[in-house]
Amino acid sequence: MQLRRACLGLVAAMVLTAPQPVSAGPALVFEPYNGTIFYAEDPDALWYPASLTKLMTAYVTFQAIRDGGVTPQTPVTCSKKATMQAPTKLWLKEGEAITLDTALKVLIVKSANDVAVMLAETVAGSEEAFVARMNDAAKRLGMSNTTFANPHGLPNNGQISTARDLGRLARAIIIEFPEYADLFTVKQVQVKDKVLRTHNGMLVTLPGADGMKTGFICDSGFNIVVSATREGRKLVAVVLGEPSVATRRVRATDLLENGFKRYFWKSLFGTSLDGLALQASASSEPARLRDIICGPKPAAPVQRRRRVIRKSELELPKLALDKPAIIAHAN
Repeated sequence: MQLRRACLGLVAAMVLTAPQPVSAGPALVFEPYNGTIFYAEDPDALWYPASLTKLMTAYVTFQAIRDGGVTPQTPVTCSKKATMQAPTKLWLKEGEAITLDTALKVLIVKSANDVAVMLAETVAGSEEAFVARMNDAAKRLGMSNTTFANPHGLPNNGQISTARDLGRLARAIIIEFPEYADLFTVKQVQVKDKVLRTHNGMLVTLPGADGMKTGFICDSGFNIVVSATREGRKLVAVVLGEPSVATRRVRATDLLENGFKRYFWKSLFGTSLDGLALQASASSEPARLRDIICGPKPAAPVQRRRRVIRKSELELPKLALDKPAIIAHAN
């Protein structure tokens, strides 16, 4: 009887400490080295990754360095196409250059869209060739519900992913390229006279946080992939579709805190990223949160035709001087 009560108490405690979903957006918490999932909510729902795309941009660049195609000191030059990207940007002028090492730091810290294009052109010769490498890498990593259309994550209907696929990408970066772990902990980087500070506030607010990347466009809401290490134990959380930076931080923090509290039990009995059954999405299209996050687009102004007034209409009728004026009255 005492053993039964103890087991019931343990189960109740685990239920009470389990993370409670506070948002409809997908979420995932997992241990990266063995892939054990601690929590999953809509992990296969299609979503716009926004600037989480830059994790793949970094991954493909890491591969190019490893394979000898480029080095950390390779010049990364700003092209005309790079200058045409929407903010967030480094705002280099056409022809200006930085090292590839600096470009990677700016990519992660500042999430600069112009630098993403610069890296793509430097590594693969063109943005299009680089995107092909991104999709090849996604296929190799088993990111079966992901398609990339650009290296920065700016709005594009063809650029989609899922929480599970982004988890696979984060895991690949951590396992395959541990030498770049410090890159994701950088809180600020200086480029000439500019000091650029990280968009990832969880590096400051969450004890043990050590990466990885934030992302936002109106259609996706506020996304994050964040890792943390405590007492030699590492967890990664993927949170998509939050309505604000604050709610994104709160949800990711709650998920990781609960993960660390239940680390021992989940490490024994949890399933893996690949072992978790595929969960059918409620929609075959990514969610579009623009109206909720940014408000509906303003209606286009109505173009009214202007009536052309002829000169003759501006002239008052002339009254004959030798006849009395006739005034009409309305009865």
